[in-house]
Amino acid sequence: MFVVHYASGLEGVKNMVMEKIDITKAKQIAQNKGLKPGKVKGTSGVQFTKGKNDRLSVITWDEFESILKQRKLSIYESGGWMKIMKA
Repeated sequence: MFVVHYASGLEGVKNMVMEKIDITKAKQIAQNKGLKPGKVKGTSGVQFTKGKNDRLSVITWDEFESILKQRKLSIYESGGWMKIMKA
């Protein structure tokens, strides 16, 4: 669990608790938000996408999970917001 502190930017939010989630929960949240797994073209960077960004390629969930493991990344969530960070 991470606590993210915000000095400004999100009005009324001072601390946001980010909990590590598994790929199954991430898929459910992504599906509810219309998001897909994506890879930044020409890099090993991954992020969630709606599939409308020319800099990103939509990839399979298996490839997404494999890249997360290779790069020792995990998915964290708070209130439906997801963030990919070092595990």
